[in-house]
Parts: sequence; structure tokens; C-alpha cells
Amino acid sequence: MVPIKLKGRIISRGCAKGEVLLSRDPISFLGSVDPKTGVVIEENHILKGKSIQGKVLVFPHGKGSTVGSYVMYQLKKNGTAPIAIINLETEPIVAVGAIISEIPLVDKLERDPYEVLNNGDLVLVNGNKGYIELIKPETGKTENRYD
Repeated sequence: MVPIKLKGRIISRGCAKGEVLLSRDPISFLGSVDPKTGVVIEENHILKGKSIQGKVLVFPHGKGSTVGSYVMYQLKKNGTAPIAIINLETEPIVAVGAIISEIPLVDKLERDPYEVLNNGDLVLVNGNKGYIELIKPETGKTENRYD
């Protein structure tokens, strides 16, 4: 398999490789994620009960309070933050949070990440050059790119 490489916009610099965790729901880091554990706690959120720690977190955009930026920083300090982030379009709260937390973040990919990525895929996020690369698809997943 030839790796899939998608160009995007650089939001926060850095490079990280990890396992994809997808959410079609926006995320408010203030109130949606426990900064001590990295577990999503928001009721009715598609990721409720799942940990974002060490994952490449894919979600459309953030929502909520500007304090969310500092919650992202607390996640990083606690070792419970995602290793990288991919957004459809990043808004200022998530952008600031990723930058101050040194979490690589790329958005506005040339293809819809929900059509290309699955939960469990191994992906590289290059926030220095503005691209993501699908290194290894999650085994057994070929048709349904999102579950």
C-alpha cells in the first residue's frame, strides 16, 4: 500500500505519529474532557468514556469557552493530551490551546479526513510542513471509513 498523504494548513507546529480517534462531534475541552484522565465526560458525546490521551484526535472544530485553551494546556501538563490534532477547520480556542501546549495541529485538508481515516489507523501529523500521512490503516477496515 502506498501511504496516503494529504496537504493541509499549519496551525501548530511539530510532528507526531499515533493512532487515530475520530469524532464527528465538536469538542469543548472545558467540560467535555477530564484534564486529569483525558477521558471524554460530556453526556451524549460520541467519544463519551473514551480517552484522548496519546491519540491523534480528529474532530471538526472546537466549541465553548476560551478557558478550553488552558484545559488543553493542563491536559498536556498532566500527560493526558492528544499527541496531535486534525480539524476540518480550527477556531481560535483550539488553535491557542494546541500552540501553547505544543500539540501539532493541521486543518483544512485537501480531502475530508472522515472519508480517508478510521479509528485505529496509524497516522503522522506534520505540523511543520502542513500535511498528514496515513501510514497504516487499521486492520480489517476497508469500506467504512468512520465508525
